[in-house]
Amino acid sequence: MRKSLIALALISATSVAFAQATGGAKSQTSTNPNAVQIQGNTNINASAQNMNAVAVGEGNTARNAVGAIKGGTQIQGNTNINAAAKNVNAVAVGKNNTATNDVGTIGGK
Repeated sequence: MRKSLIALALISATSVAFAQATGGAKSQTSTNPNAVQIQGNTNINASAQNMNAVAVGEGNTARNAVGAIKGGTQIQGNTNINAAAKNVNAVAVGKNNTATNDVGTIGGK
């Protein structure tokens, strides 16, 4: 009788801990739409040289991304990114302009 009570207590504690871990993972990804989910192995080999990003004016954006996994991406399986960039520029001049350079990038804007 005593062994069965101990076993029942251990099973109950394990079930609660498992439910909390599973629920926490689900709620984290559902509350953050910019999260990146990767299931599998990911290898990123990136190289960059002489990259510039310039934003001039009001509310402008200039970005460079080399070998990146951006937000809102879900990858299942093994992923390899091999990226190289040389003398890459992104320039945004004027109002409401955007310039981006994405080399070897998965997902996002």
